[in-house]
Amino acid sequence: MSNAREKKRAKKMRNQPASVTLSSDCGPCPSGIQHHNGGSRSFQTPKQDLHPDSSQEFQQQRHQHQSPGPSYRKEQYFSKGQGRGRGGWRGGRQNISQEMPKYVTASTFAQARAAEINAMLKAVTQKSSNSLVFQTLPRHMRRRAMSHNIKRLPRRLREIARKEAEKAVHQKKEHSKNKCRKARRRHVNLVVEFNRRQKKNIWLETHIWHAKRFHMVKKWGYCLGDRPTTKSYRACYRAMTKHCLLQDLSYYCCLELNGKEEVLLKVLARMCSIDTGPTFAAVPCLSGRLQGSLVLYRADRYPEDLLGPITFIWKPKDGSGITSETRQLWIWTHPSLKQDILTELKTVFQCSEPVETCSPEPIVTLLQEEKQTDVAMIVGKKRKREDNEGEKAVPVKKIIGDGTRVPLQSYCWTSQTTGVVISDLTMEILRYRLIGPLSHCVLTEALKTASIQTEMADAETELNNWWVENCKNSEKASLHQRQEAIFELLQGINSPSEIAAGTILGLTVGDPRVNLPKKRSKAMPNPEKYQDNEKVRQLLLEGVPVECAHSFIWDQTICKNVTENKIPEQDLNHMRGELLVPGSQLDLGPCESKIPILLVQQPGKVAGEDRPGWGSGWDIYLPKGWGMAFWIPFIYRGARVGGLQEGLKHSEYKRTPHIPNDFPDCPAGIQFAKELENVLLEKFKRRPPAKRANYVKLGTLAPFLCPWGQLTRDWEVRNKAQEESVVTSSADSKSGATERQVPCEPKPGLIIEDSQGDIMEEMAKIQNLCKEDGAATSSGFFVLRNRKLLKQLSARCRPTCGKGQRVRPASKLGQKEMTEDALLSIFKCYPRVLVWVSLSLLRKGSPELHAMICIPTQEDFLQLNKDQLFCGPQEPKHSDIFKHTILKLKERKKKKNNGNALESGASDALEAKAVEEPKELILGLWPDPLPDVTSHCSRILLGFVTQGDFSLAAGCGEALGFVNLTGLLHMLSSQPTDKKGLVLLRTPASLQYRFARLNIEV
Repeated sequence: MSNAREKKRAKKMRNQPASVTLSSDCGPCPSGIQHHNGGSRSFQTPKQDLHPDSSQEFQQQRHQHQSPGPSYRKEQYFSKGQGRGRGGWRGGRQNISQEMPKYVTASTFAQARAAEINAMLKAVTQKSSNSLVFQTLPRHMRRRAMSHNIKRLPRRLREIARKEAEKAVHQKKEHSKNKCRKARRRHVNLVVEFNRRQKKNIWLETHIWHAKRFHMVKKWGYCLGDRPTTKSYRACYRAMTKHCLLQDLSYYCCLELNGKEEVLLKVLARMCSIDTGPTFAAVPCLSGRLQGSLVLYRADRYPEDLLGPITFIWKPKDGSGITSETRQLWIWTHPSLKQDILTELKTVFQCSEPVETCSPEPIVTLLQEEKQTDVAMIVGKKRKREDNEGEKAVPVKKIIGDGTRVPLQSYCWTSQTTGVVISDLTMEILRYRLIGPLSHCVLTEALKTASIQTEMADAETELNNWWVENCKNSEKASLHQRQEAIFELLQGINSPSEIAAGTILGLTVGDPRVNLPKKRSKAMPNPEKYQDNEKVRQLLLEGVPVECAHSFIWDQTICKNVTENKIPEQDLNHMRGELLVPGSQLDLGPCESKIPILLVQQPGKVAGEDRPGWGSGWDIYLPKGWGMAFWIPFIYRGARVGGLQEGLKHSEYKRTPHIPNDFPDCPAGIQFAKELENVLLEKFKRRPPAKRANYVKLGTLAPFLCPWGQLTRDWEVRNKAQEESVVTSSADSKSGATERQVPCEPKPGLIIEDSQGDIMEEMAKIQNLCKEDGAATSSGFFVLRNRKLLKQLSARCRPTCGKGQRVRPASKLGQKEMTEDALLSIFKCYPRVLVWVSLSLLRKGSPELHAMICIPTQEDFLQLNKDQLFCGPQEPKHSDIFKHTILKLKERKKKKNNGNALESGASDALEAKAVEEPKELILGLWPDPLPDVTSHCSRILLGFVTQGDFSLAAGCGEALGFVNLTGLLHMLSSQPTDKKGLVLLRTPASLQYRFARLNIEV
């Protein structure tokens, strides 16, 4: 057979069974005969001839019908090389008698053929591929309708196609009845779908608006806007500097405390310290006139066990003068800090009994909604959107909850001993922030104060019934008029920073959707209108009176009424459509909603001398359900919207710590650092080794994490070693009496100057607290937040930030500058303390995250004096000591994968014992544990950068971070007078050091 014919035959027989063996139930075989492949061959035992006649007849018929055909037909019956010669057949009959059977049994032959036919049918029916039936047809027989219409297929294939279709239906998910987009986009169905999608991550009321214009991220149980999709980095900075930037801070958590004032102040005093600034008992804050901010600790654990920063607002007093009256306190905190703070509050107030629990309303599914609507539908009439009965039959409400609150969990707790009630008002009060010098102009143009109303518009509804009752009271009506006058005076000021920091103004405004302009415009001030107004000057000098800080937003009953009786947007648009003059302003009269709000001034940049008041603005608090009603009017007045990244840059330009990035001593900060390390490590692993930095060669021990604990421990060991060397050298020398060493702790009889007595008392307090609960030198580290000590450190650093700034003398701080020995004696006892610092580069360069802050040497200062354009020294390249080990591990892994590990099993076992394999070795990274981080490089490490970038506000590279207190004092004591505060910055992926000015702003 030629090659072409062999290939053709092999192609035809590829799906045929290779061998068929009869089973034992195929019937009895004749004695001495075994049939294989259906009896094509028979092996007969000798001396047995059962049917000679039949065999002879078969042979005769065989030879009678033989014809001298082509040779390939004969090869089908004879093996290769048998019975065939050059001149023709040789011994054909003899070969036939040996190969062919002498007789055929009909039953056995039929059973064998039946087995072959069954095998053939099984091979045909079983699919050898994943293709469908109509896909196996020849191309000329295929039709497009075969995929969904079985009758288009040939009849012999319809049954198989029907089974495939039934199987596919079971595998597919059940779809809703309404598959068209029009049905899916109905408002009721949209709300159901949105409720389903925000089970894990709660949406803000402005989520839909943000999702169309922002990159969204899922953080802290919420879905938040991270940054705009458009190029708006510089535009957002210009808005913060010259106009207004709008942010949605409704994800911040509000905890309300109700109880007697004395009890609240007594218990809360255990969770804060007056050393860090004003506390809950500060007089301006306690009266409700100003908003306060402080740092919370666990009870009686200051300065350790930080919980996080908070802001608080006291509800103004009623004016009765009773000290034991019930007061309300709002504590606003970041969602990452909420659980720790709430748990500690319940512990210190001994709250155990839940008053109310969170029971979310049942969600109506899409199928249930359709069934209910179908019942309400009139037979023979199509369901339309104008069918009010059909809409009322499906009461689907949007779930407004808290991402950090577990369903069916209590959200209100009371204390039987103290009588204090703690309530979780998260997502019950919305919070927007307006940043910029013209934020008050946006407020005054977008919001209009509510008009006095003494009669109900409709007796059947509860719309504005609370407002009518309060307007009937002459005192409250006059208070509203005073608040309205102060709100209008805000147009006469140039910037919110001119008003006292944290000023609170209560207000009741009308529906802001009524005052929408036709086009988007920028709100601008009108200084000519209030140029000579004495009331504006009086407002700037005296501030907002305490009475005007009152607002109805403190009453949850009123807030609930305002939320439930809001006029729908559809009805409002319908009223606009019925106006006689299209585009004219809509006047609702007494039917207009009245919304209680609270305005709180944000001070902006307070510390430092450059750019005072930059980034100031207003925070607006309003009831839930009114988010978009206030959001759109602010945007129509020219406010630009920012996300989380814009908030980060805002705090960076103000040089204030950002939550939770810049709080490494609180649980939320530690968790954030771990998550950031995992993200950066995964991003590093995704790149091949040739396309990523080798941090081992660059001398960077921790490129993705700031090892604060090891940094403080290494400085502690370094400090003790220096003290021991100094003690031994002084004991050996005889001149030890002339030079007195500074002790680690001040002696009781040591005489200190009067100017330093307060500082020593402060450090003595901290030392006693640390000794009671376990010193910081033995457990962990904490950040120094004592304002008096920070002011002394700031004076020692002599900070100069930016161009053209003069050195700030110590006299401006209101305290005398301490001597070198006094500072060393105070701070040497606390080596595990971090200090918040800001840095600005002297020359070019842009600092990055996790950049290293190092101490310059004397040679660096000499080089800087010689060359004023000298940017900084360069780190020598390190050698990668792990590269050889990693390559060995890779080779060993390849051997195991290839199956060659068995041959060299003994040798590999010896190598494994000799070389200790770490848990995970990554090319270019140092494995744990890390060596000494302070002395690993040519310059001594002082700290790390947590925020860094080119600052548009300062016009140079700026960074924020923490340094070790002991290392900072060691650097300041060894630096020359004109070079104090100069440090070196080096990014993780670079060998270049750059000079920067260190500054401590208080």
